[in-house]
Amino acid sequence: MSDLLARSSSHWSESGRAGMEAFYTLATDDYRHLAQAWDWQALFETLQTRAGDRPLRLLDVACGSGKFPNALARHTELANAPIYPIETALLDPSAFSIAEARAALPEPFRPAAEFETPLQDLTPPIDGYDVVWATHALYAIPAEELAAGLKQFVASIAPGGVGVIAHSAAAGHYVSFHRQFLEAFGVRDAAPYISAETIVATLRQLGAAVDVEEVEYETASNADDDSAVEGFLQRCVFDDGVTLAEMQAKEPLATYLAGCNQPQGWRFPQCVWLITVTG
Repeated sequence: MSDLLARSSSHWSESGRAGMEAFYTLATDDYRHLAQAWDWQALFETLQTRAGDRPLRLLDVACGSGKFPNALARHTELANAPIYPIETALLDPSAFSIAEARAALPEPFRPAAEFETPLQDLTPPIDGYDVVWATHALYAIPAEELAAGLKQFVASIAPGGVGVIAHSAAAGHYVSFHRQFLEAFGVRDAAPYISAETIVATLRQLGAAVDVEEVEYETASNADDDSAVEGFLQRCVFDDGVTLAEMQAKEPLATYLAGCNQPQGWRFPQCVWLITVTG
């Protein structure tokens, strides 16, 4: 297991709950932006029409703690759509994450299956899924295993289905901040996060039909909320041993964070690619 994947996995555990909750103080808003970026209700209604009298099947890749289904339930009219309950399969290397996501699933999502495995080790079912998504989920996949993981992602999409990957571009906060953190603190043997550009290039090399839509927004916090910001930034790099003050004193993070610490509060620039893969 790579150093990055090992550190990520150790944070997705009961012992890492405090860090996870600190991160989501700010990061939960990522999923609101994703929920509002598309007409998800229309997508699911179209897929339900194609599926006929059976429920839709969804695979949630690296399901985390179930924030995206909850954002859809909260910020869209999906719960009122003329569709059957969505049979949801949860995939994650962490049993903790699967349990968290299962407990948090709102209507119309219903837990149907669980895969405690990395994406690259998944054996997709023959029938596939109507929807396969990975929302801010593939950053820690080892670069040498990315093609294998994306091959399984594409193979999981049923004919006529759709795959959606929401992921930070290289210029977005999650990828850019992690790269600068490694440069500032010289983290040995740590690989940089996978970027959306790399994912798209790899999908196209695999022969997948890919479309991209860019979503820009800011992750915001009050000017005096340094504790929440520290927890957010530590989780962004899966390292709770470096304080916010230390980050602010070390280049190139010092300059980056000074630009994010504005008079109206903290503002972290996000550039997310919504990547669509058709089955």
